[in-house]
Amino acid sequence: MSTAHCPALLIAAPASGQGKTTVTAALARLHARQGRRVRVFKCGPDFLDPHWHQLASGQPVHNLDLWLNGEADIRARLHAAAASSDLILTEGVMGLFDGEPSAADLAIQLGLPVLAVIDASAMAGTFGALVHGLRHYRPDLPWAGVLANRVAGEGHEQMLRTSVRADDLGAEPGGIDAGWMGALRRDAGFALPERHLGLTVATELPDALARLDALADAMAATPLGRLDAAGWQRWAVAFAPQAQRPVAPLLQGRRVAVARDAAFCFIYPANLDALRALGAELAFFSPLADEPVPDGDALWLPGGYPELHADALAQGTRCRSSLAAHIAAGKPVWAECGGMMPLFDGLRLADGRRVPMWGLLPGEVAMQPRLVALGPQRWDTAQGALRGHSFHHSQTTSPLAPLAQTVPGSRFGRPEAVYGQGPVRASYFHAWFASNLEATAGLFTRAQS
Repeated sequence: MSTAHCPALLIAAPASGQGKTTVTAALARLHARQGRRVRVFKCGPDFLDPHWHQLASGQPVHNLDLWLNGEADIRARLHAAAASSDLILTEGVMGLFDGEPSAADLAIQLGLPVLAVIDASAMAGTFGALVHGLRHYRPDLPWAGVLANRVAGEGHEQMLRTSVRADDLGAEPGGIDAGWMGALRRDAGFALPERHLGLTVATELPDALARLDALADAMAATPLGRLDAAGWQRWAVAFAPQAQRPVAPLLQGRRVAVARDAAFCFIYPANLDALRALGAELAFFSPLADEPVPDGDALWLPGGYPELHADALAQGTRCRSSLAAHIAAGKPVWAECGGMMPLFDGLRLADGRRVPMWGLLPGEVAMQPRLVALGPQRWDTAQGALRGHSFHHSQTTSPLAPLAQTVPGSRFGRPEAVYGQGPVRASYFHAWFASNLEATAGLFTRAQS
């Protein structure tokens, strides 16, 4: 394999809620419509933003996190993308310098130029100070420029542009300033709808593609949107090939059933790739449609939004019966976060109503008014450390003694219990399968401990 060169940007911001997802999706949709091959990545363990980026780009979206993936895995994914793409976009997480590691750490280690997106709706001259701070806070940060978001009009845009200091701009041939990439107007039609865990999943909205087209049209009017393929080469990055460790076919000949629908939608495409690389055959089914668990050797219940579909899941007697039969046959089940919640006796919703659930594990789950846990986690299994994260608004009470506890990956985290009963293993822990393929195979072949 040889080094692959491809234009690449990391879209970041001074804080959450500035419009990173909007700008990333707009750029991806604009270039995909023009026939370019666009690959989008998401910094951090987010499940929701990638749904929008996949719709915009037409390509699967993988996550990049220095703690979750490790640098070698990230470099391998970027090299593979660069070898077959015209453009790579990576959406940052939170603010540019937030977290350990941060989006800035990723940009510096991988050489990804940073495009800063700033919500300028309530500022004028301070905009320039923010640009200066973002650009120079880390002297080794690769810099592409800034895009103002939620701008009121032409006058406001002019104030913002003139606030940027001369040393944060650099006029280039063709009249574009290296620091100023343009502005997007304040428009309610550009907003991507949200709920308690983040953005609404794109596939749930019938007008999702129309929203992305409107964003792409707005982006096309900016200096950034008007750049042609040659103009994007200013941000070309050299991605070196990475040595690949051989993957043992530990799941060869095994059929793994995977729940996948609006209630079980927190699935990393990279996790499906990992299962296939291990040799597994995947069979998808929808508990919401009361489909039975497909015949096979193991089952994965991924996270999602069971609380939004509690009544439908409770009424799914065919699915519940087939799941009970699967467990009675001693076949492994891995249930994570939202995939774990329906296994318990009941689910108390945010309005206080209790919905009886599948009753396959003893205990109760209750939605909470605030986020209960967020952050990286490590599960030290018999096959070594499996990395992942937790992010949930519910709390579980069970008489089951945890088989294991995860180890928080940050000093602000709290451990997550790993419950077990028979062949079932369940936790709020979301696993990144590629971090330990042997431990992943263990989830679907025998009980982890």
